[in-house]
Order: sequence, then structure tokens, then C-alpha cells
Amino acid sequence: MLDHIELKVKDLGKAVAFYEAVLLPLGAKLRYEDETMKAYGTTRVPALYLAQGAGKGIHFALAASSRAVVDRFHEAGLKAGGKDNGAPGIRADYAPTYYAAFLIDPDGNNVEAVCLK
Repeated sequence: MLDHIELKVKDLGKAVAFYEAVLLPLGAKLRYEDETMKAYGTTRVPALYLAQGAGKGIHFALAASSRAVVDRFHEAGLKAGGKDNGAPGIRADYAPTYYAAFLIDPDGNNVEAVCLK
């Protein structure tokens, strides 16, 4: 059900030291990094993102079986009181087939549905 999760961390260096230690026995390795983020996974696709920032809430992505499911997720979320945080569509900067939609839930969490087909 979960595709990936992003945790906001106060101190990226401390978070990286902790998570690299606990992820090593699980076989997870660094798969992506930039100035404000590091991402880890047991395959080439990251599953856990650590992002510098003290923002409210977390980000998590739910795996969708098709692009139509992503569209329905977004529509249902808006009807249920969620706020649009990115309409359904290709996110080519993530990957050529990364089709996703984003919502902010009533508690401020960033919820994503993603289909990689």
C-alpha cells in the first residue's frame, strides 16, 4: 500500500547518522540526495526520504494500480475536504512514467497517490 514516506527532520546530519545506522542491517542504501534531502531504499527506488525542515505533518505516497485510480483518489480527496496540492499528472522530473496527485489532509499531511506505469 505505501510507496514511500518523507519525514521532516530538524537536523539532517543527525537524522542521516541515525537512519543510516538502523537501515544498514535492513539492506537499505542511499539512493538519492541533494542539499536538503537524502533518500534510502532496498531497491534502486527510494522508500524513505529525510528532508531538512521543521514543517508540520509528514508526506506519504500510496501506490496506485493505474492512472485512473490516481485520478479517482484526487477527486475523492477533494470531495472529502482535502486541499489540492498537485493535480493528477506526469511528474517527469521524478521519472518519465511517474503519474501522481497530491492532497493536504485535514491535519496538514501531504498525501500522494502514485502510479509508475
